[in-house]
Amino acid sequence: MKKPSSKKPPKTPVHAIKPPLARQVRIIGGAWKRTPLAVLDSEGLRPTPDRVRETLFNWLNHLLDGNWDKVRCLDLFAGTGALGFEAASRGAPDVTMIEHNTPAVRQLEATKIKLDASQVRILRSDAATWLSKAGAEAERYDLIFLDPPYLQGWLEKILPLCQGLLAEQGLLYLEAEFALEANDLPAWLSGWQLLRADKAGIVFYHLLKRQATSA
Repeated sequence: MKKPSSKKPPKTPVHAIKPPLARQVRIIGGAWKRTPLAVLDSEGLRPTPDRVRETLFNWLNHLLDGNWDKVRCLDLFAGTGALGFEAASRGAPDVTMIEHNTPAVRQLEATKIKLDASQVRILRSDAATWLSKAGAEAERYDLIFLDPPYLQGWLEKILPLCQGLLAEQGLLYLEAEFALEANDLPAWLSGWQLLRADKAGIVFYHLLKRQATSA
């Protein structure tokens, strides 16, 4: 019987070991359709999945009649920029992204350069701090994206500050770890109307607008 070889298998050179592929999401439609966006491995960074963005932007296209050329966007907790770059890809002429995480900001800047996205402005700031400082002098936005880290109470802090920055007929996208029910909205959503809602896995996503004030 042949004895097993005592020779050890050759080691794979370190330079030949390929690093794991970075996670990615992709832009769904518009001028930059199918462009991949890198997802950093960072705590709290949770990009809106492709499937969710596809549904969301179908809602928005319907409500906006596809008229993106006059839609001014604010992307709070921008992260990968998937929502803001998606809006810019579809023709939004002015997209402001707010992000506090420094590596994420660097990645956003790199993506902006890669896409030559001159309509995108990236600001490194905590969302609540930026909103508080924006005040009455701030510009009004037609669409606000709000996708904060889960389980940190951000929605209760941020929603009241968003009302003053939203244009009269503006829309707000809200992503959460729980569902919102149109007939049973929490107190911190006072003054808002739920237009659309859906769920994908553990992601609950919603589209709202400000309630019309009675004369």
